[in-house]
Amino acid sequence: MGEIKVGTCSWSDHTRFYPEGIKSSEKISYYARYFPVVEVDSTYYHMQPARNFAAWASRTPPGFVFDVKAYKAMTRHERTPAETTPLPLDEVFRQFAESVRPLRDQDRLRAVLLQFPPWFVQGEENLSYLRFCREALAGFTLAVEFRHRSWFEGASRDSTLGFLREHDLVHVVVDAPQVGTGTVPLVAEVTSPKLSVFRLHGRNRGTWYARTETTGQRFDYRYSQQELEGFLPIIERLAEKTGEVHVLMNNNREDFAVRNAYEFSQLLNLGYPDPFDGK
Repeated sequence: MGEIKVGTCSWSDHTRFYPEGIKSSEKISYYARYFPVVEVDSTYYHMQPARNFAAWASRTPPGFVFDVKAYKAMTRHERTPAETTPLPLDEVFRQFAESVRPLRDQDRLRAVLLQFPPWFVQGEENLSYLRFCREALAGFTLAVEFRHRSWFEGASRDSTLGFLREHDLVHVVVDAPQVGTGTVPLVAEVTSPKLSVFRLHGRNRGTWYARTETTGQRFDYRYSQQELEGFLPIIERLAEKTGEVHVLMNNNREDFAVRNAYEFSQLLNLGYPDPFDGK
């Protein structure tokens, strides 16, 4: 069985979790008292300097690991790449790879998350782009999250999973509200023996396509105990086929993600300390 690590997407969003008056720079250390993994999401919005990754590594204990979300220009979130950055795409990938070097050097980086937009549909052009990503980040573990249903509809399901396996790309299993074409079904399959990633976005159908001021408003959902229990067979299936499983809560309204992460860790008997003990 692969090792299961439960955590959240980002660590700065969780109001009601941190002690009053805690400094922003101290939050990662506080978070790491309770969870062994976190996803860095700020990298999607801005390229981060290497010193930030070095600082985060120094403020967390040995064995604490990071998944890092790719910069938006790398995942075609702008219809025209020049809208995101004037740099050539090769240079964007090079700078991103260099920025995360402090985590790689300490064996603290588990995966780079390539989360593609809803308009990134299955087709030869986008398959070619995935090949480019694989080559541009050779040596990295890449986790791919699709958000258009075309990747898993009908016969596309098997061809997509086959492509990911062929290129040693980690399939990101997703739980999200099933609304329209801009959301994928939960496909509990492993495509890399190294890692499996399960990202949970909540099930708020009303805000899935909404333009909200914060991501917390969009992912405003807290999973029930019954819903979390329903995921246990999925995690067991993933852990049987891969060396490590990351379960990452992205329902980041208030403290929902932290509470669900801890509740799920209890169901898995992982022995995490209670973040809310005495609060």
